[in-house]
Amino acid sequence: MSEKGLPEPGEIVVCTVREVTSHGVYVNLDQYAGLNGFLHVSEISTGWVRNIDRFAKPQQRLVLKVVRANKQRQEIDLSLRQVTNEERRAKVIEWKREERALAIMNAVKSKLTLDDATLASHIGKLEEAFGTLYAALETASKKGEKGIAAAELPPHVTKVVVEVSAEKIVPPRYEVGALVEVSSRDPNGIDEVKKALLAATGSSTAEVKITYAGAPRYRVRVTADDYKQAEKVMDSVIEKIKDGVGKHEAFSFKREISRKYGGPS
Repeated sequence: MSEKGLPEPGEIVVCTVREVTSHGVYVNLDQYAGLNGFLHVSEISTGWVRNIDRFAKPQQRLVLKVVRANKQRQEIDLSLRQVTNEERRAKVIEWKREERALAIMNAVKSKLTLDDATLASHIGKLEEAFGTLYAALETASKKGEKGIAAAELPPHVTKVVVEVSAEKIVPPRYEVGALVEVSSRDPNGIDEVKKALLAATGSSTAEVKITYAGAPRYRVRVTADDYKQAEKVMDSVIEKIKDGVGKHEAFSFKREISRKYGGPS
């Protein structure tokens, strides 16, 4: 939100439909204290709109783009047709996270019997330290009290924020897999393979598991907080196994389906 309480042109906003007319749709901007907005019929679709009810109904939520912001009238001109599918998806995710974060802080408010002004102050400190409230609470869920120390909340507040966040937010985890095939003709080949596999499991940034899948195959699973990090560790594990068994051993691998666990719905 801008300093004067108006969204900027080009900003994507979540709105609730207030009234549908023949010339357009009147909405309230949910993230701007219900500020009035108007979606003209010409900004609904790239084609001719015969029936506006097909696109908007009272109380429906829409993801729209700000075209103009009138500071004097405190009214906003909006567009539906200018919003891309990618922008819509990203905004919906952001909105859901914001809703969840506010629900968590309201639970904190209830547990500590805070007044509205005090709650707003705590939220402001978390947003200032982490960029968004959800980012702060996700960090609290992952890293505990030390994770949100930068917000400088009172210790008893920090404790409750962490407790409630851990209950309500399951941080996303990403898993990537590979099926590795290793064989050796050396008399000590099996021991060498085992050593190579054991050496490959060490990682400070991800969880690595290697399980037997029937000779000479082994299943490798790497789980991390970040998908790119999981992929990076997997590449490292494969290289370690390959190097560990030596040039004269038979080695191959096949990547398997990646998965995501937890995180916001």
